[in-house]
Amino acid sequence: MVRLILTAILLLLLTGCGSGFLPTSRLVQKAIAIQLEQTQQQLEGQLNLDFRGFEINRLKITQQKSLTIQNLPVYHIRGTYNLVFKLPERKLTQPQKPFEVYLQLQKEGKTWRLLLPQKDSNNSQPVWRSYLIEG
Repeated sequence: MVRLILTAILLLLLTGCGSGFLPTSRLVQKAIAIQLEQTQQQLEGQLNLDFRGFEINRLKITQQKSLTIQNLPVYHIRGTYNLVFKLPERKLTQPQKPFEVYLQLQKEGKTWRLLLPQKDSNNSQPVWRSYLIEG
C-alpha cells in the first residue's frame, strides 16, 4: 500500500514538472526562421538572388538537452529540417539541413527567446544575443 502511494506521488511530481515548459516543434521552427532571416539578407547580396521567402518542413528533433544560461532554463536542441527557398521562377530545396538552437524560457514562463552565441574577441565566453519568439 505504501509503495502504491509513493508511486502515485512520484508520478504526480514528474508530470507536474514537465508540463507546458518543453519547447514544441512549432517553436523550434520559428527559432530556425529567425536565424534564417538573419542570414537571408547576406545571402541575397552575396549570391545576387531575389529571394521571395522560404519554407521549413520535415523538422526532426534528434537531441534536446536542458542547461542554464544567465540563471534561466535553456534547451539546447539539435536536429534536421528541409529548407525550400522561393525564387522568382523556381524553388531551391536543401534537404536534411542540420540545425542547432538555444531556446530560453523567460522567468514568467509565458514567452520564449532564441539565444544566439556571439564570440567576443577579448573573451572566451560567448556573449548571448536574445530574440523574442512571437507566439
